[in-house]
Amino acid sequence: MDAVDALNEIAFWLERELAPTFKVQAFRRAAATIAPLDQEELGRRVADGRLKRTKGIGDRTFQVISQAVEGQVPEYLAALRERNAAPLDSGGTDLLAQLRGDLHSHTEWSDGTVPIEVMAAAAATLGREYQAITDHSPTLTVASGLSAERLADQLEAIAALPAVSRADGGTVTLLTGIEVDILEDGTLDQTPDLLGRLDVVVGSVHSKLRADSRTMTARMLGGVRDPHTNVLGHVTGRLVQGSRGTRPPSEFDADAVFAECASHQVALEINSRPERQDPPDDLIQRALDAECLFSIDTDAHAPGQLDFLSYGAARAAANGVPAERIITTWPLERLRGFLAKG
Repeated sequence: MDAVDALNEIAFWLERELAPTFKVQAFRRAAATIAPLDQEELGRRVADGRLKRTKGIGDRTFQVISQAVEGQVPEYLAALRERNAAPLDSGGTDLLAQLRGDLHSHTEWSDGTVPIEVMAAAAATLGREYQAITDHSPTLTVASGLSAERLADQLEAIAALPAVSRADGGTVTLLTGIEVDILEDGTLDQTPDLLGRLDVVVGSVHSKLRADSRTMTARMLGGVRDPHTNVLGHVTGRLVQGSRGTRPPSEFDADAVFAECASHQVALEINSRPERQDPPDDLIQRALDAECLFSIDTDAHAPGQLDFLSYGAARAAANGVPAERIITTWPLERLRGFLAKG
């Protein structure tokens, strides 16, 4: 098989398994190193030992490339395929099949790991009809949040990308967007002009998550009421597992916030990341009672994490969320109408 494809597929499966970033990047770096070489030149460099001495090629990646050049499916890739044959979660399979896209993902423009086009290719491989690119806003400097100038540059870059085809002959539509910080005063961390140019605005709180309930409620209500906000992201900010440790949910008046989401046409995100599982089940039930709409999103920071939709679908199904109330089950035309708020 093609060696570049083999290396990138290995990286995808490792990302899906939440492997350490350095391990994933070793395979993506090796793929980038050999990508300019044609098959004959690559074969010669494998045979005469030059490739093994090339910067960016380690023992494992050399083994994968060598086996691919010989026409084999590399052993390491075969083992990963077998290990990842089952869905990430056995629940919610009917709902998962109805999901058409994802409104929350990150690229190397902020704290993601790959270029936009690589995320788009992965979304197409997974059969997505649409994929939003929602990198961070400027206040989140730790995540290389996008200034107004960089966001404008990203919009031009997305517009210049060629269409990416799916296996069924369709194409994946890239939606422009941002995960914008809801600041302490309830305003959004980007210019209204730029927010108005985007397809999707995910509003999230990332700082001072232990503020008192009154303060946090006022902050979130401000973000929800902003006419640009389409989705309220990872609403409690909690962490339940993972390398960053655990973090309790923020305290806020959920009934007040969800009522405003329902009245301002803002979907509540069911964040599919396994370390977040946000919102908790009891808040999903309260959002259902408040007649909220939902958006099942991956919050992916790497291509393999786009498969996390399985986790979100399982949680939504377990909580009895009807597919019709999940905007990411909607066809693109209907979704665009919702995002434009009529």
